[in-house]
Amino acid sequence: MAVLCWSTVATAFKLALRQMSPFVMLIVASTTALLVFGAWISLRREWHELKNLSIKLWLRFAMMGLIMPVAYYLVLFQSYDYLPAQIAQPVNYTWPIILAVMLSIFGHRPIPAWKFGGMTVSLLGVALISVGGSMGGLDFSVPGLVLALGSAALWGLYWIVNDSMKDAVSETMSLFLTFFFGSVYLWLGTIYSPLPSLSAEAIFSGAYIGVFEMGLPFICFGLAIRTTDNPALINQMCYLAPLLSLFFVSTMLGEQILPSTYVGLSFIVGGLLFNELRARKAMA
Repeated sequence: MAVLCWSTVATAFKLALRQMSPFVMLIVASTTALLVFGAWISLRREWHELKNLSIKLWLRFAMMGLIMPVAYYLVLFQSYDYLPAQIAQPVNYTWPIILAVMLSIFGHRPIPAWKFGGMTVSLLGVALISVGGSMGGLDFSVPGLVLALGSAALWGLYWIVNDSMKDAVSETMSLFLTFFFGSVYLWLGTIYSPLPSLSAEAIFSGAYIGVFEMGLPFICFGLAIRTTDNPALINQMCYLAPLLSLFFVSTMLGEQILPSTYVGLSFIVGGLLFNELRARKAMA
């Protein structure tokens, strides 16, 4: 379910951006996701967890809300506004590489020598997609590419901060609190940038992203990790999403998928899978 949801969102981003700005789209999507997380918490009767939160934890969740959904999705949506979907999504999937570098710098976790092989292959894939897009007649944008890489860095930063708080509350409550603060910040932003009148189609597009990018897949992925006896396989399945996404990008957006996109995406996913499998082998 999570993979199928994530495979549709690149197309949904582009369709929604035809009707509204990244900021407006994020407000609708973030608020919808907040309602999804709230409904799930009510179903599981987990609201009592809020009683155990200290002032320090409330402040940390307030900080996390600025990173994700606010900064991460604003940068991500802006990259999709500049780039074709077949370029923006694969580049965003380089976040495990950026996360490894950030952990090395800030977490003092040296990168094993063998890991540079997979990272090099993945980065070569980014280069192939970028060069192919610029030479293949697509509406290629260097600022868009920088934003796509920046969104990957923000995603890595979010997981570094989130990992330090994983035992404070349940995963869904953590998501609810970050999206609660993020939604508050976004609605406060409308004081300076008032919302325009939105059509029913625009609201539906934003709500779709809130449910099928931010809400439902996070819940399904968390359930999958908790119930499986093979978490490595669950993580690896996530890399099916950008591959499946090309089908929707081609059929629903009408983008002609370039050969360089197929080759580059294979390099990105191949490098990430190599590092993940090699890491599992080293831990065995």
